[in-house]
Amino acid sequence: MAEQPLLEDEADQRGVLRRAAPYLRPHRAKLAVALAVGLADSAALVAVAPLIGLAADAVTDRERGTLGLAVLLLVLFAAAQLVLARVGELLLIKGGEQVVRTLREQCVENLATAPLRFLETHRSGELLRRATGEVAALAAFVRLHLRNLVASAATLLFTLVVLAGYSWLLLLVQLAVFLPLTFLVTRWFQRDAGAAFGGKAGAEATVAATFSETLTAREALQTSRGLPGWTTRFERENAHAVRAARRALRVENRIDLVSLVEGLALVVLLLVGGWLVGRGSLDIGAVVVFVVAGRNLFDSFADLSQLVGEVQTARTGLARLLDLLAATEPAPAPARPATRAELPPRGELRCEQVEYAYRADGKVLHAMTLAFPVGSRTGVVGETGSGKTTLSKLLCGLYPPDAGTVSFAGTDLREIPEPELRRRIVLVPQEVRMVSGTIADNLALVQGDPDRARIERTVDQLGLREWLGELPGGLDAEVGQRGGNLSAGERQILGLVRAVLADPAVLVLDEATADIDPATAARLEHALDELRADCTLVVIAHRPATIARMPRVVRLDGGRLVDDGSAAGAPSGRATGPLITG
Repeated sequence: MAEQPLLEDEADQRGVLRRAAPYLRPHRAKLAVALAVGLADSAALVAVAPLIGLAADAVTDRERGTLGLAVLLLVLFAAAQLVLARVGELLLIKGGEQVVRTLREQCVENLATAPLRFLETHRSGELLRRATGEVAALAAFVRLHLRNLVASAATLLFTLVVLAGYSWLLLLVQLAVFLPLTFLVTRWFQRDAGAAFGGKAGAEATVAATFSETLTAREALQTSRGLPGWTTRFERENAHAVRAARRALRVENRIDLVSLVEGLALVVLLLVGGWLVGRGSLDIGAVVVFVVAGRNLFDSFADLSQLVGEVQTARTGLARLLDLLAATEPAPAPARPATRAELPPRGELRCEQVEYAYRADGKVLHAMTLAFPVGSRTGVVGETGSGKTTLSKLLCGLYPPDAGTVSFAGTDLREIPEPELRRRIVLVPQEVRMVSGTIADNLALVQGDPDRARIERTVDQLGLREWLGELPGGLDAEVGQRGGNLSAGERQILGLVRAVLADPAVLVLDEATADIDPATAARLEHALDELRADCTLVVIAHRPATIARMPRVVRLDGGRLVDDGSAAGAPSGRATGPLITG
């Protein structure tokens, strides 16, 4: 059995930028321009300190011309800095948002094509948190903090270069006081930051997952009186999330100690600078430059220290998102995938010695060999847990078999491109999903975008016009959120109509009549009789009336085939006229 990768709550944050590089590459030109403008902005800001120092020396030496030039340059650099800051901010935010958009779209695309086994292994709330919450957090970081991060880092670097040009001795004294203490504070923060912020993100994801399940299972919780126990569980997980958030906040507050270090470094700067001026080793203007530029230096460190928590949060979210993208990355295309021209419109569906297991300690299907000829009508029966639903998903290519092959018209389903596979084999599950909108909107959710006329012809062909007329609004009736305005049976009927609109070669129904009333089941069974003769039909059902309509019945027991229905003879579909498809 191919084990599914499990996403860890605390994602590995090593090499995050390297892992993100493929998603940055398409935007590297725009990001480079934004960074260049940001560097120019920081350079203009840093140039202010030397100009103030020049003005201070000019006042001391009574040089009016030099003073006027310094003032003029100050005005020009200040104006340039304002313009560059605004332009750089807009460019950087725009480029960052495009990167976030790429990640968001890739995440949606990967999840839409992810193996069903992977999706079923994880809680929907956890996947939702990574696909939406982490992306939203990255977008907020780009809008609010990315520009400050770049500007602070560039200003710090340029300031060190300028100060080294004035007095390397005074710079070394300043750095000797500032850097070791700052390094110790930063190391203290980093020691626990990964676990603290990762634990916070994981705890919040757990709360989100439980809350999502609460909405899904609300009716069952209320009717079974299980809500108090579930509420207790939610409160326990929420309390854990609060503790994790407090721990992350305590770790983040360690960075505030850098402000104390800055004050100490400034005192030492003034004492040593005054001593050097008194000895004649340094001009007053240089000391002024150190005081002004030192402010830039400390502010940059302060900004960076304040951003450390935001950077760590964004880094954690990015790592969790990249883990999701890596786990759901589409499998490489087959060396020679089947094309539409190579696949006939209709063909035999066959599974040969198929085996499947959800866990390594037990198989669900054992050496299953079955053939479904073109136009056959087959019922699949068996006790709960016999493997019927698993078989349906294997027949549709939603699960790849652990052993053996499932083929259509002689071609392994794994070699058929996804669009072609979905065009030929369609599954109607027991729980049909609906989107907000009208019945017509939901019926149009198939390949080919069928128009209203085609939808109405298909409804008539399936003998469902009278049923549709009983709904207020007919095709324009609102289905409500998650199809709440319709009964389970009505959603099943719409699922069948939607499947028929796709004009599949094979239609698989998994317990389509299990939870619906006899009258609705009769409508659905009558509609099945109206399928075109060459459409292969596989029906998994418990209802005797549904199975009785099937010329061939396959029986499963404990994941093994106990009766392949061959005694009933080679079945053929009822020739009730062609299915209208356009």
